[in-house]
Amino acid sequence: MRMGVDYGGTKIEGILLDDDGAERARARIPTPRGDYHGGLAAIRGLMQDLERQAGGRVAQVGIGVPGSVDRETGRVSMGNSTWLHGMDLRGDLAAAVDRPVKVANDANCFALSEAVDGGGKGAQVVFGVILGSGVGGGIVVHGRLIEGVNAVGGEWGHIPLPTPLDDERPGPVCSCGVPGHTEAWLSGPSFARDYARRAGLPETTGPAAPEVIARAESGEAAALETLERYEDRLGRGLATIVNVLDPDVIVLGGGMSNVRRLYDTVPPLIQRHVFGDRFNTRLVPNVHGDSSGVRGAAWL
Repeated sequence: MRMGVDYGGTKIEGILLDDDGAERARARIPTPRGDYHGGLAAIRGLMQDLERQAGGRVAQVGIGVPGSVDRETGRVSMGNSTWLHGMDLRGDLAAAVDRPVKVANDANCFALSEAVDGGGKGAQVVFGVILGSGVGGGIVVHGRLIEGVNAVGGEWGHIPLPTPLDDERPGPVCSCGVPGHTEAWLSGPSFARDYARRAGLPETTGPAAPEVIARAESGEAAALETLERYEDRLGRGLATIVNVLDPDVIVLGGGMSNVRRLYDTVPPLIQRHVFGDRFNTRLVPNVHGDSSGVRGAAWL
């Protein structure tokens, strides 16, 4: 069996998969926030619990974490779980659990999960997209992650929004501190702030993204216009990915992926900005939902 771990800021989830992808056991525990060694011990205990549930032994462990993972050292940086920064997570966890360990960015784990047996199953080139509290992505080619020499493969959220309109310059400030990045337009909180700006509400106290979506679905003009702007920006952003990577499938994840109309409205908006007269890339929802990250960690 293979174990996947989703090491989040508030919870650690573990799953055991057999070679056919069938789930053998699953458990979730609170994250020991700020306690690096406590986290290692928690994952070791989680593995032992899952082994008891499944009645077997874990052969290898994959772990998905927020942030960038150095492909050579396994050290984590740039994520919001700051107690992991600079630590030898791969080596220390391998010693703690006495198993081979692989570590990857959580968006990469999502992409791998959906490429193996999710929305991108059977495709040669899959681009996995996270549209949640941030904007991330992962690239899978022939079933293998493409992380890149700088460990930033798929980080399309930090590409400036393509073909910005006059009122989109310089754009809101991204989480990385640079104005105008795609994440500053397409994350769930960014979508909500865009609505607040257009509706004349304080950005800090306006409705969250799900409420704005509900208002758009009920026909409220300001919310519907905000959603249409979001779709246009998403189309421009994903067209850049198609022009560079030309994937067979783009799989959406994160909270904004639950907006069902995106799968009808956005493909024609992508096509407007794609070079050439063909556009065969499929835009699809994820299959595994909140389980994609932990399943992808297992598939590492």
